[in-house]
This record gives sequence, structure tokens and C-alpha cells, in this order.
Amino acid sequence: MDPKPSHAGMLFAPGSGSSAAALRFPSARAFPPVDEHLVKPETREEMVRGRRVLAMPANPEHGDRHFELDYVIRAYVKEGYVGSTDLLTRASESSNFATDTCVRKKGDDPKTGRRYLEELAFEVVNEQSRSDMIERAEDLTARGVRRMVAIFVKKGEVCEWSPSKGEWKKLDLASTFSDPTLARPLQVSELLDAAGADNAVARALLAKDIPVLVEAKAESRKQGLDEGRREGRLEGRDAGQREGRDAGQRDGLRDGLRQGIEAACELLAIEITPPRRARLDELDAAGLAALLGQIRAERRWP
Repeated sequence: MDPKPSHAGMLFAPGSGSSAAALRFPSARAFPPVDEHLVKPETREEMVRGRRVLAMPANPEHGDRHFELDYVIRAYVKEGYVGSTDLLTRASESSNFATDTCVRKKGDDPKTGRRYLEELAFEVVNEQSRSDMIERAEDLTARGVRRMVAIFVKKGEVCEWSPSKGEWKKLDLASTFSDPTLARPLQVSELLDAAGADNAVARALLAKDIPVLVEAKAESRKQGLDEGRREGRLEGRDAGQREGRDAGQRDGLRDGLRQGIEAACELLAIEITPPRRARLDELDAAGLAALLGQIRAERRWP
């Protein structure tokens, strides 16, 4: 949603008796409950430091990117956490608004008896003013939200709010983004690229051992081993005709096992670097079989 000021029924911030600094940087005093709202939930109303705003329907630039963001973050959410879209949060005495996408712990906080405050929040920024995004970031991080990330659509930038510096810090698109709420690191560039989003989701689901993917990987490994054995027999037969059946079977089995290792690495997104490839060249059939067993058991290169 693209927030817009609402002139009708506008509520004003505290008057001249309040300090400007206190308004801009919410204090560390006890906050209202996160779900004790100033505005009516399930409407377009929000409140930012006493100003009533309306979260308007999005333009394609905002809506499309928000859709992709939800798609990616949903796949990355770690067990024990839950993601939400447009979750209304009481950020301070005078602020009550939602971020586009956020992640929080599942269940209720035993200290408050209410839902947990979000830990990680994302905003898609298209028409919103930068000053509005700064105020929202200040209020949420002062409230206790650990991290806030903004995707600036027009600039093609992904930025993270720095409470200590009071500014948005641009993230390197070639870097990765890690957080305790996520199952694995996320490529920053994949938050901007629809094609990259598919790759991001696939990697996240593989890392989370989704049952249907576990079954698919197991079946693929079985097929690889069966193919390896078949190839081994064929290679052994041909080699036996040339140099002796026993030597050919050993070579064929070795090649089959190596193909099985390469297939398993591809499924598990394990890179076969030049040193690892050199190791494969050096191992005999018994060594390759042992290595394949370790990869299957540990799901990584040992």
C-alpha cells in the first residue's frame, strides 16, 4: 500500500508543550501493547505520530514488488517464526501502522499475553516520501523491531535502517542477508529480481527439508545410483572385451559412483570446486562410495 495523508478527521501530534526531539525519537518508556490500536484494523487507516493516513491501493511498481517480497520471505521463514503481510502494529503512543511484510515469533509473548512484536520488517517504497519512511523506521526500531529493510523500487536499491546513524544504509546487491528469523542467508539482489526470486525460494525450500523435496532428492539419488550401476556394468562389459572384464567393471563402477556424487551435489546445491573435482579424480571406487555415503548423510561436502 502507498500511504496518503487524510485531511478529513486528521489527528494532530502533541502541541508546543512537547519537545520536538521527543516526538521524532520515541522514548524508551513503557509502550502500549502492540495490538492496542489507535485506528480500526482491517481498514485503510494508519496513524503516524498523530497524523492520520490512508494506505491506498498500490501501483503496479509497488504491488508487483510486494507480491514477490511475500513470496520470497514466506519460503525463508524459519521454524518457530511466522510471516505477515500488512500487520498493524502500535509502534508508539501516537503511531499505529503496518509494514508491507514482517516476521515475528509464533504464538504469544508470556510476558504480555499478546502476540510477539515483529523482529524483521520490510517496506516496499515507491510513492512514499523519504521523511515518512524515516519516521516509520525510527518508531518501529525504538519500539523494539530489530531490523527494518526498505526496497526503493524507483532507485533499484535495498536499504537497511541504521538506528545509530539515523539513516538508510544501502546494501550491496551482491551480498547476502542473514537473520535469526530466516532459514538460510538470502541474496540481496533476489529482493529486486523476479527471476531471482524463484531461485531464492528453491534454495530456501531445499534448506528447510520440505518433505516432498526430501522425497524427490532421495528418488533422484536412487536413480543416480541405479544409473551409475548400470553404466558401471556397461562400461565393465566393454572394458572387459578390451582389457579384461574385472578391470572394466571396476572402472565402470567408479564412473557410475562419480556421476552419482555429481547428481547429489547438484540437487543439494553443493559446488564442486576444482580441488573437489581433483579429489574425485584421485579416489577409487571404494573411496567414491564412502564419499557419496557421507554426502547423503550430512547433505554437505565433508
